[in-house]
Amino acid sequence: MIQEVSALLRKLIFKSFLFKYVPVKCYPVYLKDFYFHKTGKQLDLENPQTFNEKIQWLKLYDSTPLKTKLADKYLVRDWVKEKIGEEYLIPLLGVWENFDDIDFDKLPDKFVLKANHGSAWNIIVTDKNSFDKKSAKKNFDKWLRTDYSLKSFETHYRNIKPLIIAEEYIEADDGDLKDYKFLCFNGEVKYVWVDKDRYKHHKRNLYDINWNLVPEKISENHIYENFSPCAKPYNFEKMLKFANIMSKDFPFVRVDFYENDNKLYFGEMTFTSASGTHIFTPEDFDLKLGNLIHLPENLQKSSK
Repeated sequence: MIQEVSALLRKLIFKSFLFKYVPVKCYPVYLKDFYFHKTGKQLDLENPQTFNEKIQWLKLYDSTPLKTKLADKYLVRDWVKEKIGEEYLIPLLGVWENFDDIDFDKLPDKFVLKANHGSAWNIIVTDKNSFDKKSAKKNFDKWLRTDYSLKSFETHYRNIKPLIIAEEYIEADDGDLKDYKFLCFNGEVKYVWVDKDRYKHHKRNLYDINWNLVPEKISENHIYENFSPCAKPYNFEKMLKFANIMSKDFPFVRVDFYENDNKLYFGEMTFTSASGTHIFTPEDFDLKLGNLIHLPENLQKSSK
C-alpha cells in the first residue's frame, strides 16, 4: 500500500511540476518514472547501455555550466563566434526580457521570435501585418515564467536567464528550409539527419558521413517516413569540420546547421536530443548509438 501511495504521489508531483521542490538525491527515482511514462521501458541508470538510457544518465550527472551556456540560444552566439566565426550566425534583430518591450515597428516584415531557455518555444512571423501579437504575448509570458528543466529533468537548462530573441527569417527558395543535424560523439560526427516538411508531414532521412542514406530511423512521438534522397549540401564538408570542432569536449551533442542559397548558418547545440526518448527503427539501433557514447568514468564512479 505504501509503494502504491508513493507511486501515485510521484505521478501527481510530476504532472504538476512540483518536483522543483524534490531533493536532488531523489531525481533518479523521478527520472525513472518519466522514462517509463515516455517509453514504456525500465531505465537502468546504474549500467546504462542504449542511447536513450545514456542521455538520461547525462541529464543527471553531466549538466555542466558550459552546457548551460551553449543551450542558451542567446549566449551560445558568442561561443560560436569564437569557435567558427560570426559570419555563420543568423543575424540577431533584438533581445528583450519582456514581450511588451519589443518595438515591432523596428522589426522587418518577416522574423523569428524565440525563447532562449528551452526547446520549440519559437514563433515564425512571415507577415508582420497579420501577426497575432496577443496570442504571441500569451505564449511568451507563459514560456518566460516556465523553468524548462522541470519538464524532463534536462537540468542544464535550469540556470539560463529567460529572454526573448528575434532573428532574421531565413527562407529557402522552395519554401522548405532543410535542417541538417549532426550526431556527434566525443568530437566525431557519425550520422546526419535531415528534416523536411517539419510543420506539415514531417519526414526525415538519416545519412552516414559519406552521405549514404542508411536504413535506420530516429524519430520522436511517431515513426517518420523517408523522403527522396537529397543532394549533399553545398557546405557539407564545412559543416562536418565545424561539427567536429564544436563537439570535441562532449560525450554526445547534436550540432544543427541550415543552408540557404549556398550560405551556411549555425542552428543550435542540443545535448539531450528528444530528452532521451527517441524511437529507433530497428530498435537495436538504440544500442548501436549507445555504444558510441563514452560516459565520463569519474562521474560514473561518483554516481553509483
